[in-house]
Amino acid sequence: MVNGRTVLERFPAGGPRGSWPAEEFAQARRMEGLAAEVVMDLATDTFLVIVRAGDAIE
Repeated sequence: MVNGRTVLERFPAGGPRGSWPAEEFAQARRMEGLAAEVVMDLATDTFLVIVRAGDAIE
């Protein structure tokens, strides 16, 4: 956990054209009840799927 966020998964920014694996992964986690969101880590050029501390879909 970093800054109140838990990183669930990391995806390279240079994915195949028309593919959004980070968004698809986050959507699947939201269907499971987690308030997952995608953020960009500019330092590593990756998309992170995160959950903020205390966030869950009721």
